[in-house]
Amino acid sequence: MKSKIKKLFLKTYGCQMNVFDSERIEESLINFGIKKVYEEQNSDLIILNTCHIREKAAEKVYSELGRFRKLKQKNPKLKIGVIGCVAQAEGQEIIERSKIVDMVLGPQVYHKLPEIISKIESNEKVVDTDFPLEDKFEKLNLTKKDKRNSTAFLTIQEGCDKFCSFCVVPYTRGAERSRSPEVVIKEANELVNSGVKEITLLGQNVNAYNCLNEKNKSIDFTSLIKILCKLNDLKRLRFVTSHPRDMTENLINLFGQEEKLMPYLHLPIQSGSNQILKKMNRGHTVEYYLDIISKLKLIRPEIAISGDFIVGFPGETEEDFQKTLEICEIIKYSQAYSFKYSPRTGTPSFEMNDISEKVKSYRLSKLQETISIYQREFQKNLVGTVQDVLIEKLGKLSDQYIGRTPYMNPVVIESKNNQIGKILPVKICETNGLSLSGEHVI
Repeated sequence: MKSKIKKLFLKTYGCQMNVFDSERIEESLINFGIKKVYEEQNSDLIILNTCHIREKAAEKVYSELGRFRKLKQKNPKLKIGVIGCVAQAEGQEIIERSKIVDMVLGPQVYHKLPEIISKIESNEKVVDTDFPLEDKFEKLNLTKKDKRNSTAFLTIQEGCDKFCSFCVVPYTRGAERSRSPEVVIKEANELVNSGVKEITLLGQNVNAYNCLNEKNKSIDFTSLIKILCKLNDLKRLRFVTSHPRDMTENLINLFGQEEKLMPYLHLPIQSGSNQILKKMNRGHTVEYYLDIISKLKLIRPEIAISGDFIVGFPGETEEDFQKTLEICEIIKYSQAYSFKYSPRTGTPSFEMNDISEKVKSYRLSKLQETISIYQREFQKNLVGTVQDVLIEKLGKLSDQYIGRTPYMNPVVIESKNNQIGKILPVKICETNGLSLSGEHVI
């Protein structure tokens, strides 16, 4: 394909999987003479890679498209695309509501972009939200050969079979699918060879990973991690997002066996009430969740736990909410993400009676206040210790660098030398509650 389109502006919303998808799209289009630009007014093609998890996600996309109307008036040849989970959910309606849009693509068809770009260049409107049999990642191979950042994402699993009653992911990303271990290992090797020191494995339910290898042997998530930890120049391995139902004994034990597997686990619980968990169709109880955490801390006492919470789910009483606060007190999360429940069309909870915004706002504020107490406490306990910090990027000030501890805490240090990509022993001197500052111990 020789494209008339040469300059791509791609804006990404939402999760790390969208970030990974966007990077892969950018890299794949380089082969067709299309390069990334950083200002929408300088582009031939604008793509919004959307997320449907947050509240009023679709409305935010339409608002953004409204801004682009003037750009299209000035440059009628400008092409505009909406991809991702909002595209999957809204489909043809996006083009009907916003005439400036030229293409609407679901998350499973990005490998078709070159042929689709050819179509929109001929002024054809394209809507493709199918779930094709072929693996998009097999078509979107890594092409970037130059030196990368010190950290990278690698998607190994997509989709969800859990059908939590509040969640759109099974409808926008489809059923759970795992990528072949050979391809995952190959891409991990390519990342490491290009300078990556830390890989974060991604999936909607990453720990549900299970796939047959070329010898027809089943490779589960634990087995895959063991293989990846043998890569010589890979220094650190993480994964998100996990589901409690897929936290096997073997996976739990791995935190005590593999040094490269960082002592950090993001494990959403969503609510501290069994009654609400049942309404959410989470498939686990509070007691089951706490047993996982107890086993992890027995194996690796210093492990940092982060989580997700939804407050104000339909039917949540004050007693239910108090149980959520109690879970925070028990676990003492190093960090956590919390949101007000927001109904999603097509999900089972959409038909349930919602509770008032006032109550939801109060509970969210109270929960975030509680989470911040334990987050600050976790950071404070690191002051005075020496941590191995992987330096990721420059800071805002001269001679300033930013890295992360094994527990995912951001750390700021000063150095006259270029430290990016190095793992340095850093004495933690102070915390401001959000990040740490420290000194390189020589």
